[in-house]
Amino acid sequence: MRKPTVLILGAGPAGMAAAFTLHNAGKSFLVIEKERAVGGLSKTLQYPEFATDIGPHRFFSQRRYLYDFLQDLLGERWIKVSRHTSFYWKGKFLTYPIDIKNILSEVGLVKVSQCIFDYLYEQAKNKFKKRQIRSFEDYVISNFGKALARLNMLDYTEKIWGLPCSDISTDLAKQRIKRLSIKELIRNAFVRQESGQPNTLIREFYYPDKGIGLICDKMKERILSKDTKSIKLNSHPVKIKHNGRKITEVSVVDQGGVEAIEPEYVIATIPVTELVNMLEPVVPGEILHAAGNLKFRSHVSLFLTLNKTKVSFYQWIYFPDKEIPFGRITEPKNCSPKLSPPDKTSLLIEFFCWENDKIWSASEGELLALALPWLKRAGLIQEKDIIDSYLHREKYAYPVYELNYKEDLDKVKDRLRSFENLQCIGRNSLFRYNNMDHSLEMGILSAKSIIDGRRYDEIEEVGIEQTYFEKGYFK
Repeated sequence: MRKPTVLILGAGPAGMAAAFTLHNAGKSFLVIEKERAVGGLSKTLQYPEFATDIGPHRFFSQRRYLYDFLQDLLGERWIKVSRHTSFYWKGKFLTYPIDIKNILSEVGLVKVSQCIFDYLYEQAKNKFKKRQIRSFEDYVISNFGKALARLNMLDYTEKIWGLPCSDISTDLAKQRIKRLSIKELIRNAFVRQESGQPNTLIREFYYPDKGIGLICDKMKERILSKDTKSIKLNSHPVKIKHNGRKITEVSVVDQGGVEAIEPEYVIATIPVTELVNMLEPVVPGEILHAAGNLKFRSHVSLFLTLNKTKVSFYQWIYFPDKEIPFGRITEPKNCSPKLSPPDKTSLLIEFFCWENDKIWSASEGELLALALPWLKRAGLIQEKDIIDSYLHREKYAYPVYELNYKEDLDKVKDRLRSFENLQCIGRNSLFRYNNMDHSLEMGILSAKSIIDGRRYDEIEEVGIEQTYFEKGYFK
């Protein structure tokens, strides 16, 4: 029976950042990962001659030390990329962040005038009787006006989450677009400013030359260079025993059978719904019921390798139109030329779905038949351009922020917080739609809490910003 100081469940960015920090502090730990590779939703999929991330990934953060950390980790393989994204609206590609000339020429003065009128109308109305904000729909209409909200926010959001925006919590808006405003959109159209602006408007980002998965791969490489048994792939927990106050034992399944592990601490990044159902003794029915109400949106990717030098100059194109079956496409080569051969390119086509619905269960050929007519209509590719196609499914892609999700989540979190030696971090375990920089930071904080014997909730408390190299946390 193994008895590591820390057992880490899941090897995504949060789990690997925790492992890397513990490794550099000389603490014993074991990472358990169900897949055959580290990275979680931030891994890079490898195909013959081609590679792709699972959907768009870019690195941007307000934390200077995270850039320094990744620069140290990746060196020259950490490149700066100019961002080029757009959304497809009524047969036209509208650039985003907004370009005034593009919007006026493609959308037209009448539509732009309607957006401005609706915005001013909402602002005037709010001065007399402020709109009651109870949903994502209320939030974006109140802040942007109905015409602009419908142009590129409401339909696309409903497509991702599979719910009417009137049934989605305002938490999604506060978290993803809380600093976005008409003023920011207009200022961004005329002034190139990166510092302090909303993440959604950034014009440049950093990216590993061989895909976002290189970040977790490099952490794994450094860890295993000194400890070959600290990361266990193709394995997953099936039972988590506790005594009411602490996690006492975790049963892990791999190809060799079941292994019982007795850690001092557990850092969990696995889906919170799975975590709760593994606990033994079983938690009260009220907690199980609350966990059962929490839903994750699933994601299916169709990856096409193409006998074509380039499809477009965009990294990502969004498709808010609900008639179009997919929601977004990525051309990996536009993030880094090393992701495709020089004379070829590829496309990742993303379908948002529920586990076991028609899209989730569809074959490669069926999804291609759905997507290809629209790709042709948009002038992107023809059938003759396709070399091969590949399918990838992710069951736990996005936590669904239904209107009353927080009541159930708080019940579950309160129960999990009662375990003194358990920390839940990362998108799936916290049930929080966070970015990669947040996941890395959560991993660092969780490890530092164990190393220093006190709970950290903010990075400033640790003093890493100025002294992270001096203290050797990341080397």
